[in-house]
Parts: sequence; structure tokens; C-alpha cells
Amino acid sequence: MIGIYRETLKHIPSLVIVDSQKYDQPLPVFTYFHGFTSAKEQNLPQAYLLANKGYRVILPDSLYHGERTDVLSKEELSFKFWDIVYQNLKDLQDIKDVLDQRDLILNQRFGVGGTSMGGVTTSAALTMYPWIQAAAVMMGSPKPVDFAKKLIKDVEKTGLQLPITETELNVLYSSLHSIDLSANSDKLRERPLFFWHGDADPVVPFEHSYDFYNEIVGTYKNPEKIRFLREAGVDHKVTRFGVNEMVNWLEIVL
Repeated sequence: MIGIYRETLKHIPSLVIVDSQKYDQPLPVFTYFHGFTSAKEQNLPQAYLLANKGYRVILPDSLYHGERTDVLSKEELSFKFWDIVYQNLKDLQDIKDVLDQRDLILNQRFGVGGTSMGGVTTSAALTMYPWIQAAAVMMGSPKPVDFAKKLIKDVEKTGLQLPITETELNVLYSSLHSIDLSANSDKLRERPLFFWHGDADPVVPFEHSYDFYNEIVGTYKNPEKIRFLREAGVDHKVTRFGVNEMVNWLEIVL
């Protein structure tokens, strides 16, 4: 039977989804980050499917989300986007450390994935953590510098006053360059990577992941390790088909 356990991993409110009979056993681990304004519970369907394949799935709440919610308006929260991503990256290391201490990771098989903001986190994590064995980016961007500039333009179009100076923006873009997978693709080292994206996505540009995939697919000696799943006419919502394909692919590579 698949169990859902509410746990705090270090300081991070999380759900752990795993075969109850194997709760204390080392298993391959997959950590999945939710999207902006979402919460860990929203990703239970894919977590169940992965747990049913034998994985221990970790669903953390991101900063200012779920059990970590703060009293912020959506506009205020939007200006915390990159703070949240950076905290996700720190949280990921903390999650791995806790599981390592409990000896719960089988043969260091540790994968990461996420939806939208979680996909942005996943791409960035690949530039930082060589211990990630496989990754799934669901309508996320591997180009955080370009995506940050897109978000700023979107705010400017609304007529809202930016609570950040031009100098501060340039500092942000400079800092994002270090976690920009498109600028640091050598750090991939042919690790298994899955992309899903609807080509009518109005939130995260489809071209960010699609163009990046086309740039790097030729560097993979084994083309089965990298896959891009495009769904025509689909907007900013992961389909059931996309989730199933992600799960089936991960079962092969992780």
C-alpha cells in the first residue's frame, strides 16, 4: 500500500509518498517541486505513480507556499520569485542530507523534478549538484536570465512600479547567470533529462526549453537519456499524458 506521510525534513514541511512496507528501506528518491502559488499537495498524482514504481517521493513546500505561507499579496509574492527559487535550491541539499543521514537513498539514485517554478528550480539545480542522477523539467525554463527579463517586462506592461532599481536588476541577472543551465550546459555531463512543455504556454516561454534541448541533444552520446515531449496547443497546465510519460521515462533512467 502506498502511504502519504507528513514530515518536516530539517525545516521543510514535506509529504513523503512511499510504499508503506518499504518506508524504512533505502529506495531511489525523487524530489518534486511545485509551481508558483501552488503547494506540495497539488503534485500527489505524479508522486503516487512514482511511488507505485518503487520510488520514495518527496514533495516539499516552497518558501511562502503551503505550510510556509506568509501574509503576502500575489503581487508582493511575485517579487519574491527568485528568493523562492534560491531557497528551493538550498532546501534540496537539506533534503538530500537528511535522507543520507537516515540511509534512505538506494545507491545514490536521487532525481529531481518540478512544475513551472519547480522546473526552473530543477534546471538550476543541475548547475549546482552533480549528485542529481536524473531530472524532469515540466514547463520550466533552463534560461533563468531570459525568464527574469521576461517577468520584468510582464510587470512593466501592467503599469506597476518596480520595487527594484536598474542596478539591482543587473545584480540579479548577474547572479542568475551562475545557475543558468543554458549558460552552463557543460555541467549536465549527459545526465538523463526530460522536458515536457505545451507550445501554447503563455506563462513560461516554450522556446526556452525547446531551443535549449535542440542545442544540447547532439552532445548526448546516448539519445535515450534526453527527451523533449511537446504537446501542441496546450497552455500552462501539465497534462495527464505528460505526467505518465515522465513517470515511464524516469523508471528507465533512474
